Amino acid sequence: MTGQLDGRLALITGASRGIGAAVAELFAREGAHVILVSRTVGGLEETDDRVKAAGGSATLVPMDVTDTDAVHRLGASIFERWGRLDILVANHGLLGTLMPIHQYDLKIWDEVMAANLTACHRLIRAADPLLRQSDAGRAIFVTSGAAVGERPFWGAYAVSKAAVEAMVRSYAGESRNSDMRINLLNPGATRTGMRAAAFPGEDPMTLKTPEEIAPAFLKLALPSCQLQGERVDAQ
Repeated sequence: MTGQLDGRLALITGASRGIGAAVAELFAREGAHVILVSRTVGGLEETDDRVKAAGGSATLVPMDVTDTDAVHRLGASIFERWGRLDILVANHGLLGTLMPIHQYDLKIWDEVMAANLTACHRLIRAADPLLRQSDAGRAIFVTSGAAVGERPFWGAYAVSKAAVEAMVRSYAGESRNSDMRINLLNPGATRTGMRAAAFPGEDPMTLKTPEEIAPAFLKLALPSCQLQGERVDAQ
C-alpha cells in the first residue's frame, strides 16, 4: 500500500511536541521524509521515535527559528542534499504574555514578533526557491482565532498572527502563476501546552487532540490541493 505523500519531502517547525509532532507522524505514515525543526533535542528525538514507529524516516534539526543565519543554512543544506522541498509546515509559535497592550513588556513583545512573524518571513525566503523546484510545492502556515476580531489582552500573539495572515496572503498572491499552493491553517482549540498556558482553567479533555487535527494539514499538503491563499479552519 502506498501513502498519499510517498516520496515527498516535508519541513516541519515546532516539531518536538503537540501539533508539530502529530503532523510529522501522520506525514511519515503517508510516506513523506520529514525534516523536524525545534529547539528541544529531547523532544525531537521523541518525535523521531513516533515517526519510526509509523514506518517513516526523519532528519532532525535542533535549531532556533529566530536565528536567521541558521534558517538560511538549513535552506542551503536542503538544496545540497535533495535539491527541492515539497512541503513547508510553519507550526512554531510563542504565546508571550496575556496582558493589556499599553502595559506589554517590550522584551516579550520583541520575542513574540521574532518567533511568530519574522521567523516565518525568513522561512519563506529560505524555502521559496526549494518549493519552486517541487512539482507541487505546498506551504502551510499555522494561524489562530486570535488573529481576527477583537482580542483583548492577547497582545503580541494576536498582532503577530494577524500580521502572518497578511504576509501569507501576499505571498500566495505573488505565487498564483506557479505550481505552489500557500495557505493558512487555524487548528482551533486543541489539547496543547500553549492552549493550557492560555486557558489554565479549561478542561483539556474537552478539546480535540493534535492527532485529530493533523489530517487538516494533510489535505493542504497533498499535490492535489488547489486552494491558494485560503484560511482553513481545522474544526
